[in-house]
Amino acid sequence: MASSDPAHFSIARAAASDLAELHRMVLELAEFEHLAHLCVSTPDDLGRALFGPRPVAEALIGRLQEDSQVVAGFALFFHTYSTFLGRPSLWLEDVFVRPSHRGRGLGRRFLAELAAIARDGGCGRFEWAVLDWNRAAIGFYESLGAAVLPDWRIARVTGTRLADLARGRDMD
Repeated sequence: MASSDPAHFSIARAAASDLAELHRMVLELAEFEHLAHLCVSTPDDLGRALFGPRPVAEALIGRLQEDSQVVAGFALFFHTYSTFLGRPSLWLEDVFVRPSHRGRGLGRRFLAELAAIARDGGCGRFEWAVLDWNRAAIGFYESLGAAVLPDWRIARVTGTRLADLARGRDMD
């Protein structure tokens, strides 16, 4: 069994050879969040997003140091821009640590690594969303100094509603 010391995990940028395992973890995350019915991405979709001609996201992979074949988790992120700050921001889309590796410091290591990427990239902030029912995650994030914003809600348009809204432009 691996030590609980977070130094027993290595974190590196995801490579194209990680796609299959990365996509498996996306499916595991969707199951954990009770959102598997919404997860329609494929490894090819993920590959285009991360490694295509115009990548739109990046990912980190966490592995056990003593056995680099064991993938323990991932973090997928991308840059946004804050008009209020006049600076880029870093958005964490997903962070996932497999259940058998939770409580060993990998989640904290992912967030620290991403905070360093944000800092080194001149970002004015580092943000992510958390499901309101996930009290353990909320408590963890708050213990790291994150503020969970009670007055912001995510607005989303998908599927036929997205197509309908886009058609409004076509009518102008």
